[in-house]
Amino acid sequence: MDPKGQRKTRLKILPKLLDAEIRPPPRPESRPLMIDYVIRNADIFDGTGTPSRHGDVGIDKGRIVAVGDVTEQGTIEFDATGLSVMPGVIDPHTHYDAQLFWDPSASPSNVHGVTTIIGGNCGFTLAPVKSQDVGYISRMMQKVEGMPLIALEEGVPWNWESFAEYLDALEGKIGVNAGFLVGHCAIRRNVMGEARHKEVATDEELEAMRVLLRDSLAAGGLGFSSSQSRTHSDGEGLPITSSFADDREMLAFCAEVERHEGTTLEYITSGCLDSFTEEEVALMTAMSKTANRPLNWNLLTIDARSPEKTEHQLAASTTAAEAGGRIVALSMPTLVPMNMSFRNHCALFLIPGWGDVMSLPIPERIEKLSDPAVRSELNALARSKDAGVFRRLSGWGTYMIGDTFAPENKSFEWRTVEDIATELDKDPFDTLVDIVVADELKTVLWPNPTDRDEASWEARVTAWQDPRVMVGGSDAGAHLDRMCGANYPTAFLADCLRGRKLLPVEEAVRMLTSQPAELFGLTNRGVLKEGAHGDVMIFDPSSVGSEPARLVEDLPGNSPRLFAGSTGVVRVLVGGVETVVDGESTGALAGSILRSGKDTRTVPAA
Repeated sequence: MDPKGQRKTRLKILPKLLDAEIRPPPRPESRPLMIDYVIRNADIFDGTGTPSRHGDVGIDKGRIVAVGDVTEQGTIEFDATGLSVMPGVIDPHTHYDAQLFWDPSASPSNVHGVTTIIGGNCGFTLAPVKSQDVGYISRMMQKVEGMPLIALEEGVPWNWESFAEYLDALEGKIGVNAGFLVGHCAIRRNVMGEARHKEVATDEELEAMRVLLRDSLAAGGLGFSSSQSRTHSDGEGLPITSSFADDREMLAFCAEVERHEGTTLEYITSGCLDSFTEEEVALMTAMSKTANRPLNWNLLTIDARSPEKTEHQLAASTTAAEAGGRIVALSMPTLVPMNMSFRNHCALFLIPGWGDVMSLPIPERIEKLSDPAVRSELNALARSKDAGVFRRLSGWGTYMIGDTFAPENKSFEWRTVEDIATELDKDPFDTLVDIVVADELKTVLWPNPTDRDEASWEARVTAWQDPRVMVGGSDAGAHLDRMCGANYPTAFLADCLRGRKLLPVEEAVRMLTSQPAELFGLTNRGVLKEGAHGDVMIFDPSSVGSEPARLVEDLPGNSPRLFAGSTGVVRVLVGGVETVVDGESTGALAGSILRSGKDTRTVPAA
């Protein structure tokens, strides 16, 4: 048709437009012809556990608008030929409560595909807090969660008192989506103070704490978290204050949780390490039933040599279900790299029977460790059945010697103790302790877990597929110079794609995405579907994985932490905005604070 013909045709339409008040008729259910971001030609793992399909993903205004065949043009068009796309990873157990203030990207979790984190776990939060208690809370976080005190002092503004003010201090300033539970220790310190640290709450104190929890949940707290584990002590060396709470107090908090939409429970007890007592199971069951919410705990370790331990711990979930409650164990799909030291507090200090020696001042500790009789006793204690979960630390020959400090130890760096012991014709434990004593206990040790056998991996897969278990528990943001669990998503994917191949990739993706979203009631997250938030990870299946953890000094005050980069993570999007490009953070602050009732729905216990 010639130009004149075209003009005539348009003129024929014009009267209709005039009748419609000079605007085109609405297009019901229509999408714009141009949308913000389109991922083309990807293998799509949608998070539901179904096999991948080939196609496109369209994102507009922070939401997924199409999955499969996207006809619209994108302002940004990304060709994902040969790549895979999945929902952003949801990490259900982190301690990024402080780090987000100096590192809003939540590294290194972000470069491993994590787009949503849950903080405030184990009863440890930075709010609510009175100004006079900031020092106490900081020292407690230093002790129980391994956050350098100087980083907490220099990197956290502490310009809040209420939980609402804490959430507001982060809103609009983070690169991931973050939701926070309300911690028991902060609530108890706020009301009961130093003088009543070890006491059972009076009725008046209990009501004041319940009001504080009520206000915190109303402000958006995702639920209530607590610890009553014997391994947790505050900065003064005292048992944390929540360990002195009676069942009356615990259940009063759970009753408050039940009143708030979209809330949940998290709880740590001594039995999480090895074996729950009947009393612990009864309390956990009552907590879940009272709140009518699932209760999750951290961390289920699995060793084929002690299957009775795993089943005993999971039996707590069965007991709860029979009573109308729900208990979910978190379990990591990888073996987390973790260094240790005979000088600074770590898991070695928690081996039953070791405390009398490891708690001594360093000169006296060295003297004791130099005594052959003491060494023999410590070795026997670590290897005994009474050591429970800590027995896995007793494979002394598998330890890798890291940084050393005495000249005579220099040649031992990055060699196994077994290799050194063979060379010196000595016992592995004696070899290890001799090196440590010569270094004045400063030696950096890298233990290799003794549960790396094929049978243990098969037992783990069986557990991950059990509805009583959920994958997760990185502790990311805590124990910063000791461990690095933040890399578990890419390490897990690499293992499923190119390693042991214990699970189909689509099932691993479901465990990393929609499963935690369902437990926490996160609305429109963890899946790739129309209407879901545009939280996405694009990865190369031939190379996705994790780099080795390394020590870097990039925290406030130049304090150190372990950092593991990723490989094969091509893009990470939060709300449709690129936050990671080729494994590097873009610095985009596209995340949001997730608030109960607004961003979550209620998941009942039964």
